[in-house]
Amino acid sequence: MNRRDFISTTATLAGVGVLSSVLPNLSLLARTLTMADAPAVNFDKLRPTLLEDAQHRASRLGLDPRIWNWHKDAAAADAMPANYYEASLADWSAFGSLPGDQNCEVVVIGGGLLGASTALHLAEAGVDVILVEKDNIGSGASGRNGGQMTPGLARWEAETILEKLSFDEAKRLWRFASVEAMNLVDELRERYSFECDRKYGHITVAVHAGHMGPLVANADARRQMGDTAMKVIGPHELQEEYVRSGIYHGANIDSIGGQVQPLALLRGLVYGFARLGGRIYDSTKVKGIRQDAGSTVVETERGTIRASKAVVLGVHVSTGEFISGPSTTVPFFTYVAVTPPLPVDVKELIPSDLPVYDTQLQVDYYRAVRNNRLLFGGQGTGNSWSPRDVNNYLLERIRTVFPQLEKNELEYSWGGISDLTLNGALDARKSGDSVPVYMVHGWSGHGVAQTVRIGKAISDDLTGCNDDFTMLTRIDHTSIPLGSYFSPVVIPLVKGVLGVVSTFNPAEMVSF
Repeated sequence: MNRRDFISTTATLAGVGVLSSVLPNLSLLARTLTMADAPAVNFDKLRPTLLEDAQHRASRLGLDPRIWNWHKDAAAADAMPANYYEASLADWSAFGSLPGDQNCEVVVIGGGLLGASTALHLAEAGVDVILVEKDNIGSGASGRNGGQMTPGLARWEAETILEKLSFDEAKRLWRFASVEAMNLVDELRERYSFECDRKYGHITVAVHAGHMGPLVANADARRQMGDTAMKVIGPHELQEEYVRSGIYHGANIDSIGGQVQPLALLRGLVYGFARLGGRIYDSTKVKGIRQDAGSTVVETERGTIRASKAVVLGVHVSTGEFISGPSTTVPFFTYVAVTPPLPVDVKELIPSDLPVYDTQLQVDYYRAVRNNRLLFGGQGTGNSWSPRDVNNYLLERIRTVFPQLEKNELEYSWGGISDLTLNGALDARKSGDSVPVYMVHGWSGHGVAQTVRIGKAISDDLTGCNDDFTMLTRIDHTSIPLGSYFSPVVIPLVKGVLGVVSTFNPAEMVSF
């Protein structure tokens, strides 16, 4: 079953139409660190500090009004509680808003993983960069995702990449989106000496015996491209050594993937950028981008920033606010929860300590986190669900996966917004202007490590090091006019059709 074909066909039936590491030049560093308009920064306080356990407190991050955080002890009248990631990190100071008109070589819009990685790699190359964020660093998807690091380009896994590209191109893209992406996270973590609870390895478990065929085919496709990091195991070995659940029929064990505390990773990248003299402004909403006299001008509510070399859009689902023409993505809401410390050792549930994805239509993903807690996420909806509905859904999923847990409760839960493309790959673009605008969106819920790697690719493209980013721009995408408006209708419709197909043919693997 091809998920992309189902989405395209269903959308057509719905009447939607087309919905079918060198340090920087020291003189530049000295100049940027002494600039009068650079905000004062205490570097030691910017290095992310992980706490022994999460501490319930109010969030200090501004959030999109469509999303929420929940904590079991928070009253309705209380301030928005911090999500688990923010609650498990020491407090982090805001940077302050743009003080007025500025000039630089590159403006990066968006303080998530893509923006932070791009800014950091450009600063390492000696480029003068300003990073702006409309809320706070980590308010968006980069500080709210599941923290699972899986190889592939959004929802393009090895088999799809081999189908779509020539062998040499497929091999290059797979390496870019797998081992290079994972290794880069580790290199940056070591280079700037920050912790982000990085763990190695990943499991994809089959919820139906018929799903083992596609898992074997994907492992075989990876081997064709020289990737031997995956092995296929049966249900007995899986339950004995990896996941103590009786609902699975086997799995792929992947030593390339892994997990991370995503907000800590993001703060680590921003810490590195600040150390290199980067200018960072939060609470600075961008109103528009325009070309003007050999430069690109970013207009904000607090002044303009004139970029002489490039502008980078790292705004995820908000890309459509800044580009002309139809979008290529549809936004959707997804949800994550964390339990209190479990009454049993979490290794009795996941002895391998590896993060897990399953193969059902509405994917479950889960992993152990600090202090014997279980993080569990899933669902994808066109409208934002309430905390009550999300908690009921995720508690039921935990009971299904681990019925041996006699007491099920959640301490934290939260929602977030992601976006997907019709073909399942992310959409990377570069404008043809003399001072170009770079943009990447459509992560489809998979992109923690790849986002960091693409930030480096943008930097490398701008500095003339290689054509990795051009490789990404060659992937064709179908436009989705008014995709954000149709999302509340189309996503339930597509899920409904796929759900019917799964009911009648459960051996066919289709994931949303």
